[in-house]
Amino acid sequence: MRKEKVIGVLGGMGPEATLTLFKNIIRNTPASTDQEHIRIIIDNNPKIPDRTAAIIGDGEDPVPMLTQSACTLENAGADFIVIPCISAHYFLEALRRELKIPILSVFDEVAGRVKNEHPEIKTLGLMATSGTIQGGLFQKRLEKEDIRTLVPGQHDQQQVMSAIYQIKSSVGKHRNECREKLLRVANGLIEKGAQGIIAGCTEIPLELTQQDITVPLFDPLMILAQTAIAEDPLMILAQTAIAESRR
Repeated sequence: MRKEKVIGVLGGMGPEATLTLFKNIIRNTPASTDQEHIRIIIDNNPKIPDRTAAIIGDGEDPVPMLTQSACTLENAGADFIVIPCISAHYFLEALRRELKIPILSVFDEVAGRVKNEHPEIKTLGLMATSGTIQGGLFQKRLEKEDIRTLVPGQHDQQQVMSAIYQIKSSVGKHRNECREKLLRVANGLIEKGAQGIIAGCTEIPLELTQQDITVPLFDPLMILAQTAIAEDPLMILAQTAIAESRR
């Protein structure tokens, strides 16, 4: 009998992005009863130090608290971990060295999605935290697929960061200004030749959606959710059965 896998979510960075990942997993799971859903263990730890501040060199190292949360999930029975924070992936290798269970890489999953579903795309716009931009790991992973990455200029990057922190501080509140900032930057990257946009911070797809722009928008929260579901062999069987029933 195939064992159902347990998803571990290393969350809290920020809490609303964690909530959205959880919702995405639920809504994309082929389940008709409570019992058919996947077991998920979430450590929503908003006390983890700011990842961008650490990457650019003037903030507290988040690795000890990231490791603590990851070990909590492992000890609680998670079979693998997903992290709904892009900037935290800069520290992924340090985390992996401390665990026996795997952590999915959002860099790998997004790059694979672009390559497999949009092979025509050769230039992407990356909207992310300054830490993710300066860290360069997302760009390096896309380069392996022969995809060029465009990033915002200094002023536009300040607007992206302003929008991200506004979203973090205004959960559930009216925040059209955040969307307008993100939309201006996205359209600027499209004008410069981006054939798609990566919402490379998990706060960005909370406001910027596919309906807002004219090129494909790659939402890491949705991609991580779909990948996590596909890690479960029972879900693969269920999805196959649904697909066959619709033929």
